Amino acid sequence: MTSGYWGLRALASRRAVALTIAVLALYASSVAQVLSHNVTEGDAGYIQEIWGVHIIPFIYLGAKHMVTGYDHILFLLGVVFFLYRMKDVAIYVSIFAIGHSVTMLAGVWFGWGINAYIIDAIIGLSVVYKALDNLGVYQRWFGFQPNTKAATLIFGLFHGTGLATKILEYEIAEDGLLANLLAFNVGVEVGQLLALFVILIVMGYWRRSPKFMTQATYANIIMVLLGVLLTYQQIAGFIAST
Repeated sequence: MTSGYWGLRALASRRAVALTIAVLALYASSVAQVLSHNVTEGDAGYIQEIWGVHIIPFIYLGAKHMVTGYDHILFLLGVVFFLYRMKDVAIYVSIFAIGHSVTMLAGVWFGWGINAYIIDAIIGLSVVYKALDNLGVYQRWFGFQPNTKAATLIFGLFHGTGLATKILEYEIAEDGLLANLLAFNVGVEVGQLLALFVILIVMGYWRRSPKFMTQATYANIIMVLLGVLLTYQQIAGFIAST
């Protein structure tokens, strides 16, 4: 019975690792094919055509953006990677949500826009930053540890600015703007909670593996490479567009 139990645990851990690798591979292919904060053609047309308050559709659009936003998910994964207590997870995710919400809402409401390539390059660097932090690079190379809460808030502000920039490109109608933006933001947070739920389940099984720390190193190295790739693509896009 005992051997069977540990056998099931080992199998669950291997499946969790395999699932994590598959997710990272999926994101790698996504990075190579689409831009960060991209809005699908159908969704863009919907945003451009509607007038008035549409709460449910905007909640759906916000949740869809978050669940399919690989840059958000990669950064969120990096943030919670070595957080074992739910209290810490709640604190960091809330900090990220506050930063993301403030600049998304204010950016669209006041018409703040930054070149999409530039802001998405910074978002790519946020993934690189967090993965390097998880690898302990700053302490080993520079002898100091950046304030992780402050960094999470700052990069949350950039993530929200990226979304605001993309929404502004589609000239969302002013009629019902505030209500629709708030609904969209609620959807984003719902999507974030759904993504976090999946991440925590996978991480919970994965951490039980005796090889977790070694595999975690490889996973964060992959995240660094994905962040670099995303940043490179945005810089190349910016150069090509000028």
